[in-house]
Amino acid sequence: MTTSVPQHEPISEPRAQRQTPHEGNGGAPQANLSTELVPARMLNEFAYCPRLSYLEWVQGEFAHSADTVDGRFQHRRVDRQSGDLPDADSAEESHTIHARSVMLLDETLGAIARLDLVEVEGRRATPVDYKRGKVPNIPERAWEPERVQLCLQGLLLRRNGFESDGGVIYYVGSKRRVEVAFDDALVSRTLELLEGARSMAAQGKIPPPLEDSPKCPRCSLVGICLPDEVTFLNGSSHVVKPDDVRRMAPARDDALPMYVMKQGAVVGKSGDSLTVKVRGEKIASARLLDVSNLSIFGNAQVTAQATRELLDRGMPICHFTYGGWLKGVTSGTGHKNVELRIQQFAAARDVDRSVAIAREIVTAKLRNSRVMLRRNHADAPSAALGEISRLTRSAREAGSLQTLLGIEGAGARVYFSNFGAMIRSEESAFDFRTRNRRPPRDPVNAVLSLLYSVLMRQAMVSAIAVGFDPYLGFYHQPKYGKPALALDLAEEFRPIVADSAALTLFNNSELKPSDFIRRGGAVALTEGGRRAVIRAIERRLDSLITHPLFGYSISYRRIMEVQARLMCRHVLGELEKYPAFTTR
Repeated sequence: MTTSVPQHEPISEPRAQRQTPHEGNGGAPQANLSTELVPARMLNEFAYCPRLSYLEWVQGEFAHSADTVDGRFQHRRVDRQSGDLPDADSAEESHTIHARSVMLLDETLGAIARLDLVEVEGRRATPVDYKRGKVPNIPERAWEPERVQLCLQGLLLRRNGFESDGGVIYYVGSKRRVEVAFDDALVSRTLELLEGARSMAAQGKIPPPLEDSPKCPRCSLVGICLPDEVTFLNGSSHVVKPDDVRRMAPARDDALPMYVMKQGAVVGKSGDSLTVKVRGEKIASARLLDVSNLSIFGNAQVTAQATRELLDRGMPICHFTYGGWLKGVTSGTGHKNVELRIQQFAAARDVDRSVAIAREIVTAKLRNSRVMLRRNHADAPSAALGEISRLTRSAREAGSLQTLLGIEGAGARVYFSNFGAMIRSEESAFDFRTRNRRPPRDPVNAVLSLLYSVLMRQAMVSAIAVGFDPYLGFYHQPKYGKPALALDLAEEFRPIVADSAALTLFNNSELKPSDFIRRGGAVALTEGGRRAVIRAIERRLDSLITHPLFGYSISYRRIMEVQARLMCRHVLGELEKYPAFTTR
């Protein structure tokens, strides 16, 4: 069956034009992609990099870069639908027709495409594809991925009854048209790649990364793909040491969390900014481009317009109680990576796989706890350091989750029994004896509880961004309302991020006894105290460190996302084990 698609039903958009990872069928995972129509844009991606095609088409991943944003701008004219594409049989020889943004599909060919422009003279139809760059200095004057994408458009026109012997690529950067003939060699190559893309999707296995490819640094999905990191962890002969791993994603995130703690505040949308108003008076604003997620404390509200805009942009809204307990997350329709969630549920049901991941998590937490004692204790007791080392060795050999829980608990007792000696404040109110919570009964525990809650929020945002179900973990077991996987991801960062931020607050006198309220044996932070705590952990998350495995500088916030993506690669079978993060 061959047909044209009504223009109000978008099927797939060029990567440089798509506004969000949720637009178009080109990024939607299907139950059986071997029977689905291959979008022409995904054929372009497959010819360019099979792994990129798999990430976008099968797993539904997408991220903007400067190139994709510019490409969307350059395509703005051909994105506007105009002109009718007549049936081939009714086309008149004397008429020349220009139709923009035309959708065509053919079930026999197994492909679908949106054509930027079709120039029709009688039965002869010429597809014109717009590209943002300049004409490449190669004999063909067009790269193979662009030529096969254009050729597939021509084949679809043929299936719709038109004659199409060639097409045109218009390079916006050069303002030049390059003609491409649909000869037998190009048609054969196009059909070969079309079958290869369909076979790749049907196998359900992500292709390996390109090795030392110049294509990777400018790819918008490089921070998702992690080509050098995956290659290094899999023991490639090419990437054999940390110096070989290129940092191709930004060290820090440009967009940061927005916190609203003012009671009675209303978060709204004005143009491309979020505004915060109290009794109608604007007290703060932030550009949406600068916001990664929104955190609401207590009785603040978000308008419907702001909520929709945040969800459209994939930005979750995190809801905290006034005291700082995370109560829930408002997110969009969910990440499209069904493949990952299927494997996540399978791994969670497999005791051996869950224990293997949990061993790495507990081992890393214990090692990071020991590092904190060595760095911050004035005279770290050798007995405590030795006991944590012994527990670390035991964790590596543990055969059950119950055993690991016991080992982690024993390590926490040793660690927190020495935690007070790392606090060098002269305030007697900040004496620390033991970890307690719900409710915290002293200022230090109140601070730790809020820090752990914010850290879990960050881990939950990372889990959702990758495509995990944050409520199904491997170490922490499912319990109603408990984001078990977020707790898994946060565990190795508790000492080196949250505890480190707490020590900074007390040792640098950033908190005073007046920043706390005592009520019935419980201790809570004032609004000013909460602001100081959140500033401290945000500073810590934004601080740069040298990654101990990969050797490049990166912020803790980015590391948490990288860890979530490495866990994804392990769950999907691409990495043999989950490489938990440990600092030196």
